[in-house]
Amino acid sequence: MIVCSCNVLTDHDVRSAVNGTDEVPRTTHQVYGCLGCRVECGRCVATIRKIMESCDRDCGSRLPCGVNHGAVQPDQTVVAL
Repeated sequence: MIVCSCNVLTDHDVRSAVNGTDEVPRTTHQVYGCLGCRVECGRCVATIRKIMESCDRDCGSRLPCGVNHGAVQPDQTVVAL
C-alpha cells in the first residue's frame, strides 16, 4: 500500500527501512533519510509512525522482523546461571 504519495513510498519500503539496518531509524524523518527522500507535505508522517510502532510490537525488539529472538544464534554461547 502506498503510504506517501509525494515520494511514492509503500508500507513495505517503510518496514524495510526500519528493519533492514543496524542503525535503526528512531524518527519518521530518519526513515525518509534511509529511503533517500524527505518529508514533502507531511500527511503520511502519522502513518509511518504507526508502521514503525507496529514493527516494534511485532518483533518485540528493534531487530529485523522474522528473527526468532529467543533462539541461540550459531556464534552465541549459552551460559547457565
